[in-house]
Order: sequence, then structure tokens, then C-alpha cells
Amino acid sequence: MFTGIIERVGKIKKITKLSKGAEITIEAGSLLNDVKIGDSIAVNGICLTATSISGNDFTADVMAETLRRSSLGELSSGDGVNLEKAMSLNGRFGGHIVSGHIDGTGVIESLEKEDNAVWVSIKADRSILKLIVEKGSIAIDGISLTVAYVDDVRFKVSVIPHTGEETTLLRKKRGDKVNLENDIIGKYVEKLMSFGSSDSQGKSPKQYITEKNKSFAELLSGNGFI
Repeated sequence: MFTGIIERVGKIKKITKLSKGAEITIEAGSLLNDVKIGDSIAVNGICLTATSISGNDFTADVMAETLRRSSLGELSSGDGVNLEKAMSLNGRFGGHIVSGHIDGTGVIESLEKEDNAVWVSIKADRSILKLIVEKGSIAIDGISLTVAYVDDVRFKVSVIPHTGEETTLLRKKRGDKVNLENDIIGKYVEKLMSFGSSDSQGKSPKQYITEKNKSFAELLSGNGFI
């Protein structure tokens, strides 16, 4: 589990392509001081396991599914990546709950400076956008950010100077792909709301939930959810 607060920008040293997966070696510097083999490290928002550690470098295996669902396969030697170690329960929780299991990718549509901040607009599939809410949280390449705008095609975040300096996001350009992870709470709510829908026989969510649990439906309706 992670928080989306990036600890260091690492550098890709080597990517060894396998038949479908890959092995990736990353220079991480002092981030590795208390890391051991088997520990989890988020790389551009993707939870990877350190399989070997040598000096300032660590190596991780990347399965085919990860390459299909992320932008890792498009990286090359020398590219910068956002790194975060797994969160510690005895520290501050500065971002939001990030699992390191991304939901898909988006594409940078534009970067526009506004005073000391930069607006980043990202186009994404509806399957991702439906779980994004204004003023909610989104992880972009592992960075915990607040959604400032969302519609049916894109969403936008405003990036402060510190985040721009400590991550790779503002090094991106129009057309670049980024990894996206929705707020996990929204995903669970969606699953609970749709669970058993095969038994609903064409009924609306409100009708179906009412029949299953009237008090729960009234609670949701009274708070504007259905």
C-alpha cells in the first residue's frame, strides 16, 4: 500500500524484454537504504517487487499483464520514474490510499501554466472517468493529486511547483501516456452497487437495491447517491 507521495525520481538503467514480460533495473539512490529483497516499490504508480538489490540499483520482474495495462513497456534506458516505498503505519499519511494496481492509462492532452501552477489535462477512457469526481483523488504515475475538473472525455489537475520539481509529471509532453489509478473507495462502491445485477432482470439500481435492502436504499437515496 502507498500514499502517492513520491520519495524520489529514479532512472531506468536497463530493461530486458522477455517473450511477454520484462525485467527492469532502476537506479534509486538512497531510497534503497532500508529496502530488502521482497519489498514493494511503486514505479510510476505500479507496485513492483525488488528481486535483487545492488548498490543504488534494484531489479524487478514485470509480468505481461502489467505491460499491457501500463506505460512501463514504453520506457527506455535513461528515462526518469517516480518511486515510492510501501507506506509505514507509524508515519503521516500525506496523500490518499494508493494500491499500486493501476486501472489503465491516460494521454496528456495539454499543459498550461497559470501563475505558479500548471494545469495538466488528461484524456482517459470512460471506464476510468466514471470513477473520477471533482475534488476527489487520482494517482497519476503514482502521484497523489486532487482532481480540479472532470467531464466525459478528460480530467484536469493543477500541479504546484514542489510536485513539479519532485516528480516526472511536468517533464511529460502532449501525447505522452501516464498510468492512472482511481480512488479505491469508488471502485468498491461501484462493485457493491452492481453486485448481483445479473439477477436484477432489467430493474434500475434503485429498484433492485430497494427490494434487496430497503433501509440501505433509503440511506443512499437520502444522501443523493441514487
